[in-house]
Amino acid sequence: MPTDADIWTTLKVLTWTTGYLAEKGVANARREAEWLLCEATGLDRVGLYLNFDKPMSDEELAAYRALVVRRGKREPLQHILGSQEFDGLTFEVSPAVLIPRHDTETLLEQALQHAPSSRTILDIGTGSGCIAIALAKRLPEATITAVDLSPDALVVAQRNAEQHSVAIEFLQGSFFEPLAGRRFDLIVSNPPYITTADLAGLQPEVRDFEPNLALHGGADGLDAYRAIIAQAADHLQPGGWLWFEVGAGQATDVAALLAQAGFNGIITASDPGGIERVVGGYHGA
Repeated sequence: MPTDADIWTTLKVLTWTTGYLAEKGVANARREAEWLLCEATGLDRVGLYLNFDKPMSDEELAAYRALVVRRGKREPLQHILGSQEFDGLTFEVSPAVLIPRHDTETLLEQALQHAPSSRTILDIGTGSGCIAIALAKRLPEATITAVDLSPDALVVAQRNAEQHSVAIEFLQGSFFEPLAGRRFDLIVSNPPYITTADLAGLQPEVRDFEPNLALHGGADGLDAYRAIIAQAADHLQPGGWLWFEVGAGQATDVAALLAQAGFNGIITASDPGGIERVVGGYHGA
């Protein structure tokens, strides 16, 4: 990184950082260098371009250098910036929660399409709360409960709910543990689904910085699906829907698990990248 004694314009710093991040294996290095520079300077991307020839101050260089060092160690950009967008909303993120992915919006859309009149909704493994909060925004008349095993994740989810002015019941526990005797019109879940063998090969941003609890799905990646499906019928209203996000190549297996458990109308849906990302079915009449 350049020293404060040098005269470094915005463009010069941006060019240097793009090369540095690319060498560290960061994809989209130019765009990420811009985002980090926006964070350090308080400018938006248009402001960066308008100030390409302006020398950066010592304070700006010091702040930017600290951010770039973190990203060079492959810490996720979302952790550095502290937020991620999902369904048009901004969510706080931290190492306590899985970073929301746009692929997960497929789960949201399918649940809304097939169960639009749901009035009681459960989100299992809520993490940042992004799915529950997006559903609360889309279905303001619904009562929504969100469960997570991690107390630290629930702290983040609660802050996100407060930020977006939605009322959600957050409960700590494993799957249906804190929900004895309760039934819902709609259950959604983005459970851990990475296989044991695949964990080591994940990108460093995921493997080293996101919570293992939200990633590891057991030897075949299906442990959480089996556990949820085994208990779901006892927590669904007649005709209630159960929707999952799944990993690449898992849709057929999860659909089979649903069928074996007596679910009907089983549907799979693909994300924008063409991967079968969502599986759902309804139980009973």
